[in-house]
Amino acid sequence: MDHYESVCKSHHISLPETFNFGRDVVDHMAQNKDKIALIWCNDCNTERVLTFQEIADSSNQVANWLIEQDVSQGDRVIVMLPRIPEWQICLTACLKLGAVPIPCITMLTEKDIAYRMDHSGAAAVITTAAQTSKFQTYLPTLKAALAIGKTVAGWSDYELISDQDKRFECCDLGLEEPAIMYYTSGSTGDPKGVCHPARSLYAWRYSAVHWLSLEASDIIWCTADTGWSKAGTSILFGPWSQGSTVLFYDGPFEPRRRFELIERYHVSVFCAAATELRQLIREDVSGIDLSHLKHAVSAGESVNPEIISAWTAQTGVPLLDGYGQTEILMTVLNYPWMPVKPGSMGRPLPGIDTGVLRTDGTLGGRGDQGELLIRLPSPQMMLSYWNDPQRSAEAVVTLNGSDWFKTGDNVRQDTDGYLFYVGRTDDIISSAGYRIGPQEVENALITHPAVQESAVVGLPDSERGEIVKAFVVLTQPDSQRVDAELVAELQAHVKRTTAPYKYPRAIEFVDELPKTVSGKIQRNLLRQSNLNEIGRASCRERV
Repeated sequence: MDHYESVCKSHHISLPETFNFGRDVVDHMAQNKDKIALIWCNDCNTERVLTFQEIADSSNQVANWLIEQDVSQGDRVIVMLPRIPEWQICLTACLKLGAVPIPCITMLTEKDIAYRMDHSGAAAVITTAAQTSKFQTYLPTLKAALAIGKTVAGWSDYELISDQDKRFECCDLGLEEPAIMYYTSGSTGDPKGVCHPARSLYAWRYSAVHWLSLEASDIIWCTADTGWSKAGTSILFGPWSQGSTVLFYDGPFEPRRRFELIERYHVSVFCAAATELRQLIREDVSGIDLSHLKHAVSAGESVNPEIISAWTAQTGVPLLDGYGQTEILMTVLNYPWMPVKPGSMGRPLPGIDTGVLRTDGTLGGRGDQGELLIRLPSPQMMLSYWNDPQRSAEAVVTLNGSDWFKTGDNVRQDTDGYLFYVGRTDDIISSAGYRIGPQEVENALITHPAVQESAVVGLPDSERGEIVKAFVVLTQPDSQRVDAELVAELQAHVKRTTAPYKYPRAIEFVDELPKTVSGKIQRNLLRQSNLNEIGRASCRERV
């Protein structure tokens, strides 16, 4: 039995009867009044340092204000904030009273927000003054609308929160009661609302134990955006459950600045997407003290073995790749105490049981290739896709007497149990850590008068993992211009219509799109055609 198998054998999850993260973690940690929970800074060198006691007090004040506005347990609350301490404070406040926060990135457009508001039935919104205009249509129907930064007509000013009582009686939240919801892109249709119960928030600490290897003395910096589920597990729930301090930086991506902040704040665990790491490994770090750094981790997109080797050579610490999904979070990981195989996602998190769905529909394992499965029940698993029982049911398959969650990702498992990512079973695009559904981009393009129809696929990219490419059929191909100006116009249109990170970085104009006899676009043929062309170009270059 190797060390990994020994750890798995000794792993045991004992779930409490109820769990309220705000009370059972934040308020509990606040018993040590001097323990630092959060170090916040920005690109203007402004800094705020908050203890768990200060987070507890401030979140109690926000919770009391929400109660005054008639926000109650089970109500959904959109929390759309940048990387500022109020993000943690407001999420914790929602959790304390049993409201269901929906973290959202600030890049969302009015259209993106309208979908989330309508789909979730959100009763309240917390955002910055600069973002309030995106919610104006819904303002009359909200129980609560809280603006941070300055006074906005029709919105409550966050400064008034300081008048609230710093004491609050947290609710008892049953393990199967909704606790938080994230929206994640699907390969077809609109984003899915992934609703997690209280037990998930409790169980997510185990990736912080085994993968992040966090202790109370650690300082972790995860650069994930605030609407990502990864931010929840590596900025909030995981670190604070371990009593660790979180560094939270609000500023643009500047490679050298990243290393300078690691040095200044004695960061011991650093988490970044592969897109960032590809830039960071090019930086000269001579003269920067990285002695406090224990290791780095990455998730959201595969990290090439070359990046892992370059990072270790550059910093002297390992880079541990990991795999997870919004529906169940971190499940297959590399660990500081386990040998790493180049290119591997790692092995299942202790407590997670995986399988491989072979192409013939049977259950496989070591030595097989197929769709990655996660055995259910799992305390990390979502409750369901919000208001979508059909999609929730379709995500589960029963094999050999057990239910399994279908991840939609194809993997290969070697004879040692290590898993290697092969690709999506659907058409999801993973670009710079963002999951992009092709139909979201296609829906944006079709609203431009020049576009008759389009198909969107992901293409390999050395910097971003994948880029979005659109194949566009024009409404009047004989009379319309086909040039760089039109490409730029369509790109700008998509940026205005949906979140800017979804825009197609490559556009190709075609006469028609390949379709099945039933009229479904065959994106796989477009993707493969481009891959073949890339391969031919590579061969020509070698010749």
